Amino acid sequence: MYTLLMVLILVTCLLLAGAVLLQAGQGGGLASLGGGAGDNIVGGRQAETILTKGTWWLGGAFMVLALILSVLSAQRGPVTSRTQELLQQEQQQAAPTQGALPLGGSAPAGAAGAPSPAPAPATPAPTPRP
Repeated sequence: MYTLLMVLILVTCLLLAGAVLLQAGQGGGLASLGGGAGDNIVGGRQAETILTKGTWWLGGAFMVLALILSVLSAQRGPVTSRTQELLQQEQQQAAPTQGALPLGGSAPAGAAGAPSPAPAPATPAPTPRP
């Protein structure tokens, strides 16, 4: 079901892109913002062609398919690839050896767990009097 919807949304995307690219431009674009009558800014009313109607229908179909796919993917739960599973297994196996250093040495006592206690402050040496 999920794969079928993915194929449908891909076909819809390709058809929508083709319909948009085949349409004639309304002209003007940002150049019409420089002045002129109000009809020039928003464009005049044009006759609806099959491409215009198809664009609206394909856009609506894309939105509906995207909504359905997002709901289905949320219900499926997180999808993990084989690579992600292997990395998680390696992390779980490496977790017990937290005290070891990367090059094979071992950490000094007290360095693996909690931080070592701060040294006690030294008492100042008495200053000689003249």
